[in-house]
Amino acid sequence: MTIPFEPIVFGYEINIHLVLEYLAFFFGYRYYVFLRKKSHDKIVSTNRLSIILGAAIGAFLGSRIVGFLENPIFPSDLQSLLNLFNIKTIMGGLFGGLLGVEWVKKRIGEKESSGDLFIFPIILGIFIGRIGCFLSGTNEFTYGKVTTFFLGMNLGDNLKRHPLSLYELIFLTLLFFFLWKVKNKDLKSGLLFQYFMIAYFSFRFLIEFLKPNNFFFLGLSTIQILCLICLLYYHKTILNLIKNAC
Repeated sequence: MTIPFEPIVFGYEINIHLVLEYLAFFFGYRYYVFLRKKSHDKIVSTNRLSIILGAAIGAFLGSRIVGFLENPIFPSDLQSLLNLFNIKTIMGGLFGGLLGVEWVKKRIGEKESSGDLFIFPIILGIFIGRIGCFLSGTNEFTYGKVTTFFLGMNLGDNLKRHPLSLYELIFLTLLFFFLWKVKNKDLKSGLLFQYFMIAYFSFRFLIEFLKPNNFFFLGLSTIQILCLICLLYYHKTILNLIKNAC
């Protein structure tokens, strides 16, 4: 198999990344429904649906806004405008979804934490999506810098690059099992989701140094700045973790 992987089915070239992206949403949602049936959800169904809608709208807007800021090129014609609309990033989606949920909860007066049920479906969805990113090679801007590191791979341009998607797949696997183990402890509701966000955004902040970004502000990429904003948002939890570790 060569990368980018572009299978031909019935004479048509398949966009494997797009297929896996849809599968990520499908299996992530089905996993969420499965987990909710097995858990005692303190949030009533009507409020939960409102929260999901807020998360979806926030994720949609956040992913597009941060995607544009990551590569701020203004459209000059209809095609470039359509291409701009399709630019998105999971980091903006996660943080935008978080803000969307918090806004909806304030509007409907919901006090219960709502994030814990989403953690493992989100990880599953990101995992499936990252497989698509890896198979797309240099067709998707998820590849790393040119390297002599032994894990360097030819991702489609005949250069040895850091396979960042594979690094992330390994991290997500470890994070999934770590959080699955931690969830059995007597944690305050919502704290597990905070752990997920802190861990994932910290990982993405670090791995961005291996990415050939072109647009920077204060020496950091757009994604890294977003990561710092998210970590600042959870600064109290981070300080408590540091305090308990000492």
